[in-house]
Amino acid sequence: MTQEEFEHIAPRLRELMLSVGRSFFGNDDDAEDVAQEGLVALLRFFDRMEPSIRHDALAVRVAKHCCMDKVRKRKASPFVTAPMNEGISPPGREVGASPHEMLEAKELHEAVNKAVKHLKPSERRLFEMRQIEGLELDEIARLTQIAKPSIKSIVSAARKKVFEEIKRLRT
Repeated sequence: MTQEEFEHIAPRLRELMLSVGRSFFGNDDDAEDVAQEGLVALLRFFDRMEPSIRHDALAVRVAKHCCMDKVRKRKASPFVTAPMNEGISPPGREVGASPHEMLEAKELHEAVNKAVKHLKPSERRLFEMRQIEGLELDEIARLTQIAKPSIKSIVSAARKKVFEEIKRLRT
């Protein structure tokens, strides 16, 4: 795909990513971050993108990954601490956050924790190791004695279940 072709479809892809970000986080600021990070990720690879693939589906997938990365980064924030088995820790009071933003963050936190609790114990363990603790596949494989392709498959399925459950809970 040429840069010109990418620039032609980028506004449509951005809107899709904004929609994913809004439905996940419930606010425009985080959705904008997701769309921006997602477009930057796609821009890095536009020259390798085939014109015949479904760019919409790719944009949605990239946006979902950006959402999870954002949650993981918040987990690593110095404002947030929690033991491993208590799920994703609640958001801390970020500098300049309005009461409305704090409420939205709390609601998202609760939705993510509820969604993660619906996972099977084996899925939950691997999901938390990868998505919440941020461990690499090699480290998870070493700790669990599970093959990396299996870990990727299980975490991917768990991530999809979490997204679907969050979507269901937030509507």
